[in-house]
Amino acid sequence: MNDILPPDSARWEWLEEKVRTLMARYAYRNIRTPIVEPTALFVRGLGEVTDIVEKEMYSFEDRLNGEQLTLRPESTAGVVRATVEHSLLYDGGKRLYYMGPMFRHERPQRGRYRQFHQIGAEALGFHGAEIDAEMILLADALWKELGLADVRLEINSLGQPDERKAHRAALIAYLEQNASQLDEEARRRLYSNPLRILDTKNPAMQAVVEAAPRLVDYLGEASLAHFNAVKAILDANGVAWRFNPRLVRGMDYYNLTVFEFVTDRLGAQGTICGGGRYDYLIEQIGGKPAPAVGWALGVERVLELLKEQETGFRAPVLDAYAVIPDASALPVAMRTLQGLRALDVRVQMHSPSGPSEGMGSMKSQFKKADASGAAFALVFGADELARGNVLVKALRDGAGGQQSEYSLQDLAAWAGHLQSQR
Repeated sequence: MNDILPPDSARWEWLEEKVRTLMARYAYRNIRTPIVEPTALFVRGLGEVTDIVEKEMYSFEDRLNGEQLTLRPESTAGVVRATVEHSLLYDGGKRLYYMGPMFRHERPQRGRYRQFHQIGAEALGFHGAEIDAEMILLADALWKELGLADVRLEINSLGQPDERKAHRAALIAYLEQNASQLDEEARRRLYSNPLRILDTKNPAMQAVVEAAPRLVDYLGEASLAHFNAVKAILDANGVAWRFNPRLVRGMDYYNLTVFEFVTDRLGAQGTICGGGRYDYLIEQIGGKPAPAVGWALGVERVLELLKEQETGFRAPVLDAYAVIPDASALPVAMRTLQGLRALDVRVQMHSPSGPSEGMGSMKSQFKKADASGAAFALVFGADELARGNVLVKALRDGAGGQQSEYSLQDLAAWAGHLQSQR
């Protein structure tokens, strides 16, 4: 787990604001669920034989009542629990999104920590393939908004439970015939969750996995029609995709469309966003049957990719730094700064570091003003204040050191000048 400090935190804020703006365009509304949920929610929702439940959850017993609790390893189960608990679907489907920390006890690596952060979108109560496609288009629009390149889309269909059951039987039979080529993890999963074997990263097993029965060959007419409808919408919107018959995702709750956005620029952890349809989870968690589809992206991974490509993010600019030669000017200066901030001017006031320093010399204050990155210095000198003015001095090369006096009584007339270098 790690701290996120300035100036890096500004990059996080920038990403979050981009997401909020985009979600509003697509009519998705924010939902915030607890970090701690009953352990049973994740066992029931994610599946007992998933890696997350078996090895990665931070679970503990509540000392007051003995309840088994877990720090959320993902947010979909919590969003569904909240949807059921508060009857959110009583008046129709809902489009929701969330941001926040998740927790998994796994080996830390680039872009993945034991406390990590996800941004996700969930559309609950909608059956149509167009919602699957809308989800993918939403994520694709975000990459464009962020300026990300080298991100590709992989899609698959997991069909429906009866189709997966037929494929499961054929897959187990095939893997039994090739048991000598399976690693220990695959042999452990052979009868509990054979589909996850297809997602192995073991190079020694790639040949046997590639030759395994494909789920797509067991899909019925309705499942294929749903998948084809998704692909047709993506094609119509110019979104490139690659069919990956081995894409299964890590949770048991998915059916029909599943997808991942992947990159080759982050090493082994190439998936930056993934999701799919989960039409049976709401009923499984105790609600009335209702369809749903969603995705989640790893914030740390997306930010790593942004840094790798050196694109998109621009650090916020400080408009002005207030230079105050004498403490007697503080009441007027601070009143002026409050007025400028109310006009959306970003301004920092000089403050001495120690009690015996006074306000410090003009030279030292200008040095700090320059180091702050501010475009202008506001000088509250005695002569300027006597005239009811403040001296505004440009600090950056583009303004050539120009300076002018402005009236303290009419901030709105010149506040825009301070914002001109953003």
